[in-house]
Amino acid sequence: MAIPFVIPARHKGFNRAEIIDANFVEFVQQWQGDAHSAPHDDAPVLPGSRLTARGFLDLFESQLISRHLDLMARVLRVKDKVFYTIGSSGHEGNAMVARLTRHTDPAFLHYRSGGFMAERFRKIPGMDPVMDSALSFAASSEDPASGGRHKVWGSKPLWVLPQTSTIASHLPKAFGTAVAIEQARRIGHALPIPDDSIAICSFGDASSNHATAQTAFNTAGWTAYQKLPAPVLFVCEDNGIGISVKTPGGWVESNFRHRANLDYFQADGLDLAAGYADVERAVEHCRRTRRPTFLHLATTRVMGHAGTDFEIEWRSVEELYALEATDPLLRSAAIALESGLFDRAGLLDIYETIRKRCFAAAEEADRRPKIGSLAEVIAPLAPYSPDAVRAEARRAADPARREAAFGGAAKLPETQPPRHLAIQINQALHELMAKYPESLLFGEDVAQKGGVYTVTKGLHKAFRNARVFNTLLDETMILGLAQGYANMGMLPIPEIQYLAYFHNACDQIRGEAASLQFFSNDQFRNPILMRVASLGYQKGFGGHFHNDNSIAALRDIPGLVVGCPSRGDDAVAMLRTLSALARIDGRVCAYLEPIALYMTKDLYQPGDGGWQFAYPPEGHVLELGEGRVYDANHDDLVIFTFGNGVPMSLRAARSIEAGHGWKTRVVDLRWLAPLNDAFIAAQAAGARRIIVVDEGRRSAGVGEGVITAIVEAGFGATPLRRVVGVDTFTPLAGAALLVLPGETDIVAAAGELA
Repeated sequence: MAIPFVIPARHKGFNRAEIIDANFVEFVQQWQGDAHSAPHDDAPVLPGSRLTARGFLDLFESQLISRHLDLMARVLRVKDKVFYTIGSSGHEGNAMVARLTRHTDPAFLHYRSGGFMAERFRKIPGMDPVMDSALSFAASSEDPASGGRHKVWGSKPLWVLPQTSTIASHLPKAFGTAVAIEQARRIGHALPIPDDSIAICSFGDASSNHATAQTAFNTAGWTAYQKLPAPVLFVCEDNGIGISVKTPGGWVESNFRHRANLDYFQADGLDLAAGYADVERAVEHCRRTRRPTFLHLATTRVMGHAGTDFEIEWRSVEELYALEATDPLLRSAAIALESGLFDRAGLLDIYETIRKRCFAAAEEADRRPKIGSLAEVIAPLAPYSPDAVRAEARRAADPARREAAFGGAAKLPETQPPRHLAIQINQALHELMAKYPESLLFGEDVAQKGGVYTVTKGLHKAFRNARVFNTLLDETMILGLAQGYANMGMLPIPEIQYLAYFHNACDQIRGEAASLQFFSNDQFRNPILMRVASLGYQKGFGGHFHNDNSIAALRDIPGLVVGCPSRGDDAVAMLRTLSALARIDGRVCAYLEPIALYMTKDLYQPGDGGWQFAYPPEGHVLELGEGRVYDANHDDLVIFTFGNGVPMSLRAARSIEAGHGWKTRVVDLRWLAPLNDAFIAAQAAGARRIIVVDEGRRSAGVGEGVITAIVEAGFGATPLRRVVGVDTFTPLAGAALLVLPGETDIVAAAGELA
C-alpha cells in the first residue's frame, strides 16, 4: 500500500537514491500513528496477519540489509570500489519467498533478489549475507558465489545457482530441475536434496513475455496436462516496468490467472503483514500438489533500473514521487511502529546500524584480493583431469547390466561383425546407459520410433520410459531439461534432431549450461552430453535445415567440448570419453554425428565394406584432442579434415597419388573444440604441402583454427590450400554439392599446389 507523506522541496533533486534514503528517515520521524503493545514472538505482528512478530523482525532486517546494500553500491560505485548497481529496491518483499521455502529448494533468481538472499542466509547459522554480498559487489576473488568473476546471487550451501543476465534464460532449467526432482524417484536416483523439494524461479513482469519464458510456461502446462509432477514455483515480481518500457496495467494477471495447468496465486510483495499468507499458500500448494505454480508478487522499482538509469530524464517528477510513495520499506516501517515492536528512535537506530554494517563490509571487501591473473580467471571454466577421465572412460559397465541391455551375451557388440556408424553409435549408447544408471536419453522421436535415423532404436525397449523418452518439440526445453537433470546429479544425453535446430536454443548452452562452472567458481556443475545429427552431404533429402554446416556457433562457446567422429569405432571411443568428461569434470559436451555417414558402409567402391569397423573393446578410449592419422609416414601432402571430409580425403588421396605421385597423409581431427594445436603442429612439421578440408563455411568454420595453429607453430611457409564450404545456406538436392567441398575440389587444390 502507498504511504502518504510530503516530500520537502529540498529533496526534489537529481539523486533519487538520496531521496529514497531521506524518505525513510523522514517518514519515521513524522509518523503519528497509534502503537499497539508489542506482540510476543509467535503472535501475529498485526491483528489478522499470518506473519508472526518474530518473522516480521527477521524479514524487516533482511529488507534493510538489501536496501542498504543498494544504497552502498550507488555511493561506492563512483569510487570504483563497487562494480554493480542493479539493485533490489522495491522488491524486498521477495524475502517472504525465502522465509517460506527451504534452503534446499534450488533457487534460480531474478537479479533483484537481495531480500530473498538476505533471508535465506538465516537458514544456515553463521553465514553473513552482508559480507558475502560485499565481496561480490567488489569483485573480490574471495567472493563465495563466483570468485569475483561476476556479481551474481549464488550460494552452494544455500542451493542458489548463479544466473547470467540473459533475460528469462534461467526459466527452462529451473523447470527442468523441478522435473528432475520427480524423475529421480522413477529411476532410483538419490537426490542431493530432500525428495519433496521444489524449484524456485523468480523473474520480472517484462521477462515473462520473453520467448524463453513462454517456452517454460508452455512446457509446465504440457507436463501438468499429462498429470506428470513438476514442482516449480514461478515467482513473477511485477514492478510494472522493464527498464523504461511499462507493462500494461493488469497484463500479468490477465495473461496468467486463467492459464490452464499453471496454478495462479497473487500476493502483495509491498506489505509483509498482508502478503505473507498468500505467499505461504502458493509455496504450500506447490510442495503438496507437485504442480507448476505461478506466484504473481506485486513489487515496485525505486532508484531506477541501475545506477546509470537517471529516471528523472524520462519520467516526470510527479510520477517519481507517486512511485516512491509505494516503497515497501515505508510500509514495513509503519508495521514496525504500529505493532509496537519499535519506537521511532529504535527504528532509526537499526536503520543506521545496518547502513554502517554494509559500508564497513564494502570497505573491507575493497581491501580483499582481486583476480590478478588469466589463470585465475579461467580456472573454473573448463576443468580437465586427464588421469581421472581416462580411468572413468576405461571403467567397464557392470557385466550383467550390460548384457541385459543388449539382450544377451550373443548380442554383445564385440561379438558382431564390423558395422557402420549409426549402428555403432546405437551400441555405444546401450553401453553407456548400462554403465550409468543415472543417465537419461531424451529428445524428439527418440523413444519408440528410435530417432529419425533409427540411431536410438531399441533403447526405449531396453531402458523403458523412465530413462528413454520423447519430449515436446522444443529444443530450448530439451536443453533446459538437460540442465535440470544435471543439477540433480544425473547424466543427461539430450538429442537435438538437426544442427540447424540447435540454433533455436543456442543460449541454453552458451549463456547457461557452459557458463555455470565459470560463474559459480566450479561449485555447481551441469554435466551434459548433447548429441546432434549434423553436417551436410545428404542425398535426396535436406536443404539448409537438414544439411547444416554451421559449427562456428558451437566452437565459439567457452569451455564447450565438441567432438565429431567420422567412423563407428571412433564414435564409440569418443562417447566413452565424453561421458567421462561430463561425469568427472562436469563438462558440457556436444557430439556431432555426421548424418551422411550414418549408413555409409563402403569407402572406395560399392561393396568394399571399407567404412565398417569392429566394435572397440571396453577400455578402448580416446584422449581429449587425440586425432587419427592415416599413413603417418607419408609427407608429400598432409590433409587436415574431420567428419565427412575424412572418407572424402582418403578417396581424393588415391587420385592425387595417381596424378602427382604424392604419398598423402590424412589427419582426422576428431575433436573440433578445443582444437589440439600441438597435435596439428606435429602433423604439419614434416609436411611438404598442406590442404585443410573444412565442410564449414569459408567465413566461419574449423579451418581457420587449423591454419592458425599451423602458422603459429612456425610452419606458415609450407604451401597450403583450404578447401571449404561457400558462404551460403545449403540448397536442396544436387545443388547442395555446388556449395559443399567435394573430392574433386581436394584434387584441384592439390593441382594448385603442384
